[in-house]
Amino acid sequence: MKIVLLGTGHIGLAIARLLHLHADGDYKVLAADRDAAALAAMRALGVETAQVDFNDHDALCSLLSGRDACLNALPYHMATAVAKAARLSGVHYFDLTEDVRATRAIAKLAAGADTAFMPQCGLAPGFIGIAAHSLTSSFDEIHEVKMRVGALPEFPTNALKYNLTWSVDGLVNEYCHPCEAIRDGKMQDIQPLEGLEHFSLDGVEYEAFNTSGGLGTLCSTLAGQVRNLDYKSVRYPGHRDLVKFLLEELRLRDDQEQLKGILRKSVPTTMQDVVLVFVTVSGMRDGLHVQEVFSRKIFAATRDGVHESAIQITTAAGICTALDLFRLGKLPAHGFIRQEQIALADFLANRFGRVYAQGAQGANPHAPYLSRQVNQEAAVAV
Repeated sequence: MKIVLLGTGHIGLAIARLLHLHADGDYKVLAADRDAAALAAMRALGVETAQVDFNDHDALCSLLSGRDACLNALPYHMATAVAKAARLSGVHYFDLTEDVRATRAIAKLAAGADTAFMPQCGLAPGFIGIAAHSLTSSFDEIHEVKMRVGALPEFPTNALKYNLTWSVDGLVNEYCHPCEAIRDGKMQDIQPLEGLEHFSLDGVEYEAFNTSGGLGTLCSTLAGQVRNLDYKSVRYPGHRDLVKFLLEELRLRDDQEQLKGILRKSVPTTMQDVVLVFVTVSGMRDGLHVQEVFSRKIFAATRDGVHESAIQITTAAGICTALDLFRLGKLPAHGFIRQEQIALADFLANRFGRVYAQGAQGANPHAPYLSRQVNQEAAVAV
């Protein structure tokens, strides 16, 4: 299968390593970026490269022409333009966007298409929706779905208790835009940074609050079936209050480019991170009020002599698994594909998706691409 990979940053590089080195020759990857220097690491892997200005629509269409699928690892604001080029070029489209408006636009583009369009193939949105939807499937009546995800530094030291582990553009976007939710059976938009809550997991204290985009399409999928559904980002306690100070007191919500500049300049990046996935679903089953929990902690790891952050590992696994299952015919062949159309069992059994799987190696900190700590999947009658 001939693949065009757009974007050769940290996530793009992790995707290329999976598809080029660990896919048994099933994929031929062409990696593209506007920055010639960024392509050097791809060439070192033995991946074919192309330098392209992604704002040049004709050049983008020419790049995609003759390929089977496009994997878009560019910033969220490029998603709609790339999806349009994919539609015109007749190639299947996969991306990592968390942007709600872009996903809605892509769904419209996918209507009547002969090719497939599957946005939001990362961690959140992405795997979190697959896990949550799987838990709901066993309930006779769904009362509440809570989805919580954090991409956190393993060793926080600053006042924000945060390091940059992924796109600054995506981070600011999720902090500043309305969040979809279901309240008392009705779909509604709620405010970001609100709904603050605290919980502990494995003896560590966390906070969680509303952020945009992590639900993916699950609100529309479960509309009319669930009383309450929401998504919140997980951080260490105190982070939310400082972000609110920046956005509201210093009014940086109105100057997001300045905020991004401050974050890039002042908040260090880290490759020593942990991804936390925590889903709870409650409702009725066989006349009992039941709650089920799905949780994972996935840490940074080394594979093939290369250290990868947890967010690289989990995000690359999400989009590569979606592509792999599509190639195997386990997803629709055309039109818009929601993340929750992937069966959790298929995802966890996949050669790329196994990074999320529970197994005997799950407690081994040196086992690459497996979670160091994997928690219970428990059903409790109350």
